[in-house]
Amino acid sequence: MDTRTGAERIRILGGDLDHLTPMIEVRAPTSGTIVEQNVTAAAGVKSLDNSPNLFTIADLSRIWVVCDVYENNLAQIHVGDAAAIEFNAYPGRSFHGRITNISKLLDANTRAAKVRIELVNERGMLRPNMFATVHFASQGSESRIVVPAAAVLRLQDRDWVFVKVSDKQFRRTEVHAGPVNPDKTQQVLSGLVPGDQVVSDALVFDREVQKSSEQ
Repeated sequence: MDTRTGAERIRILGGDLDHLTPMIEVRAPTSGTIVEQNVTAAAGVKSLDNSPNLFTIADLSRIWVVCDVYENNLAQIHVGDAAAIEFNAYPGRSFHGRITNISKLLDANTRAAKVRIELVNERGMLRPNMFATVHFASQGSESRIVVPAAAVLRLQDRDWVFVKVSDKQFRRTEVHAGPVNPDKTQQVLSGLVPGDQVVSDALVFDREVQKSSEQ
């Protein structure tokens, strides 16, 4: 190596030819985490234009989780859908992200498409190449009939509601009631149609009817 070539390499690496030192500090253009290293101690470094990257630095504050989704399930997910990710390293804990990309190609062997999920890397807990299980929450809507939970009267293991027929007439109708929701409404799986009006408190109404019948 001649003097001119050596000086050029020092200059390219950011060294000061007027203040030479045994070590040259090479600064990264951005902050992050070193995810790849292609240089070892005491190794020679050529021009940055024709050498592999000395280091690869990545911003791990937000990460991607890439998973396989079989073709039979692709219609159920969309870009923007929420996803809950469970990592083997943190059992019992879920991390939340959203789908940012769904591959247009299927793997010929697995018949699955790559789906990319982006999420915040809380406190740097997540690391590249971790194993994870992903649960998707698909966007969409479904119409359901719900009534106040008090509108459902339970008699002899059967569910009933009082449906308004006219201003002064109500018909006791058997229904198949579903679970009670946190807002104290109850889903009706069958027995009612949209638009039916029911008594909001079936138990009180039934007692009043019985009192009127006894008089």
